[in-house]
Amino acid sequence: MSQYIVSARKYRPDSFGTLIGQDNIAQTLKNSILRGQLAHAYLFCGPRGVGKTTTARIFAKMINCSNPSEDMEPCGTCESCLSFAEGRSYCIHELDAASNNGVEDIKTLMDQVRIPPQVGRYSVYIIDEVHMLSQAAFNAFLKTLEEPPAHAIFILATTEKHKILPTILSRCQTYDFNRITIENIVRNLRMVASSEGITIDDESLHVIAHKADGAMRDALTIFDQTVAFCGTDVKYQDVLRNLNVLDYEYSFSLVDAFLKGDYPSALLAFDEILTKGFNALHFIAALSSHLRDLIVSKSGGLGALLELPDSLKARYKEQSDRCSLPFLYEALNITTTCESGYRASVNPRLHIEFALMRLSFILAKMQAPAVQPAAPAPAAQPVPTVQPAAPAQPAPAVQQQAPAPVQTVPTSAPVEQTPVESAPAAPVQAQPQRRERAARVGASAASAKSLVDNEPEVKSEVDTGVAPSEEFLKAKWPELAKEYVSKPRMASMLSTTTLRIEGDDTKRTVIFMVDNEAQKDWVESKLLHDLEGKYQRIVGSPRVSLRVDVVPQEEVKPVAYMPEEKAKTLMEENAEVKSLVKDLGLDTK
Repeated sequence: MSQYIVSARKYRPDSFGTLIGQDNIAQTLKNSILRGQLAHAYLFCGPRGVGKTTTARIFAKMINCSNPSEDMEPCGTCESCLSFAEGRSYCIHELDAASNNGVEDIKTLMDQVRIPPQVGRYSVYIIDEVHMLSQAAFNAFLKTLEEPPAHAIFILATTEKHKILPTILSRCQTYDFNRITIENIVRNLRMVASSEGITIDDESLHVIAHKADGAMRDALTIFDQTVAFCGTDVKYQDVLRNLNVLDYEYSFSLVDAFLKGDYPSALLAFDEILTKGFNALHFIAALSSHLRDLIVSKSGGLGALLELPDSLKARYKEQSDRCSLPFLYEALNITTTCESGYRASVNPRLHIEFALMRLSFILAKMQAPAVQPAAPAPAAQPVPTVQPAAPAQPAPAVQQQAPAPVQTVPTSAPVEQTPVESAPAAPVQAQPQRRERAARVGASAASAKSLVDNEPEVKSEVDTGVAPSEEFLKAKWPELAKEYVSKPRMASMLSTTTLRIEGDDTKRTVIFMVDNEAQKDWVESKLLHDLEGKYQRIVGSPRVSLRVDVVPQEEVKPVAYMPEEKAKTLMEENAEVKSLVKDLGLDTK
């Protein structure tokens, strides 16, 4: 049995023409070779599996080729090309920086760089995964990379450009490799399948290309895995089952259920997906992607944004024609919101199920305003003819004030004459009702006034024309201090302060004293408005205002702070303490 070679190695590009998806880089490198403008150091960076190392090998083989073609492709027949193909080239060297990342490995490389090539014009050193070099190895490599021998060219390849020192980056020509498009991956896989005699449809190739996520090497590896599972005749359902990929059919059927408002079918489909072992977050992400593709299909000018086979594009177009843009926008808003809140949800399954129910009710919610205006129609109908019998309850009160209008409505009137006679009845009945309402308001006001008159303590304070008396204001001041029990220092200041009241019976000002100007400024800026509002509520009158003032200097009692001052004050206030200090000869300083 012949030795099996995986497709990623068997169909690896060996020339710039067979390089996939990196046309701009291939053209730049060919032009530099054609014009003889070769740099001494190159840096190839980009995602995995996009052709960085492959391009480095093709470039190294090309600059040493003895008979290049007109379009700058290696001939494949000269000694340099043959030795490279057979793996015995002494002018192209590859170093894996992941396993040779120390200073000693770099020193060995620098010793090797000094040796000129035996065949060809240049010694090319390809250092793969260069970001794995240690800090010391990078520093040891700097000088050689900046000024290498004329025959040495370095090609560094990495997937993590941000880990490389800026001093290394500044010494290299940098080439950024792009992810390979799904179209290019499908085209290459179709060529490989044709070469291997494998039958596979475009839908299966697109599934493999999507799964590869822009990496050609991953696509070829998945292709080999699929062929190993399905054989030479690959079916779409077998590919889905082998790769554990969610079928497009689920998304199409779910959107159909949303359009019908059929939330039970949506919930059952979601349960089936979970039963098959799919991740719930991947499911909602796939649904969001499906809705995005429907929005793109809605516009004819955005077809290039759909990386799908033609058969699926037709299905997307058909379903998008049955969906309105507001429906799709609202549905996409719900799914993306569900995605963002999935990880924070305590019950992830319920979180997604609720989103599916909301999706099923979008159309009903959008159509509700169009039906709703018909609902108020019954309210616009005329009042039934039986309605005039209602005023029978307030009849005694109405008869005392306007007996004549009330008697004009006969209870035994014919049915056909009732609308004519009931028309003027509304204004006749409205006036007595307003009079009754005014009478009730007046009675309530009178009863409230009687309650105030029966309260001797607050009689003068609730009178809006007279300010409270001085005695009343001073008596109520301690209640203001109680409002600040949670702030002991403020309560103490209010309870011990001296009050002075100015003004007359129309307006009174209560002046309370503080110890210094700093306290006065603080109270005026931070607290005075609050104090005045609470005090007006306590005394029950808005005709009271507060003002703060400073105690005159001559009235301020000196406060003892130092131990000597405290001892002196204690002796002055207590003769016994003074005698005790004198008898014992105590030192108070």
